Amino acid sequence: MEKNDIRRKIKALRTMMLDIEKAQAAEEVFARLENTAAFMLAEKILMYHSLPDELPTRRFLAKWKERKHFYLPRVNGVNLDILPYEESKLELGSFHIEEPSGNDTVDAADIEMVVVPAVAYDARGNRLGRGKGFYDRFLASTPAVKVGVGYDFQLLDEIPAEPHDVPMDIVITQKSTIVLKTPEIRKKKHRNS
Repeated sequence: MEKNDIRRKIKALRTMMLDIEKAQAAEEVFARLENTAAFMLAEKILMYHSLPDELPTRRFLAKWKERKHFYLPRVNGVNLDILPYEESKLELGSFHIEEPSGNDTVDAADIEMVVVPAVAYDARGNRLGRGKGFYDRFLASTPAVKVGVGYDFQLLDEIPAEPHDVPMDIVITQKSTIVLKTPEIRKKKHRNS
């Protein structure tokens, strides 16, 4: 199946979901994420603020914001800036997504885990995005553990992958946790002054 055919098919399936189904799916997926060693070890986590058709993240962010350092992406031209998540500093940005405001950007190398949205994944960790390439460029620049999350129907047998695509280390849906690469959380060493 071609990329655009997959995008159309998944969009139709997501459109048919009720809000309560989305919320229940998010509970199941994020409970699985919480039980991974990678999540338990990570302190600096890049999340995403969900669009209406994506796996909802707001409850998860609220649940863990006091115990983890969350960051959100902000579109900057063709790239993503990474900023700390502060609910009071969100504003409507590109593509009608709430994005962090300010200039307190973080280096991609400082992020320990990236929780990535997508249109679809396959069991080899390949990811199909919306086609703009924002996450593809960012994922190539960070050593962070890459975790793809989505609904069960977003996990396909195979999706087309390009040589420049960065595969996920872990893919999680309501009923599946696929660990493709044993993730290593890279903690930054802090010097005592």
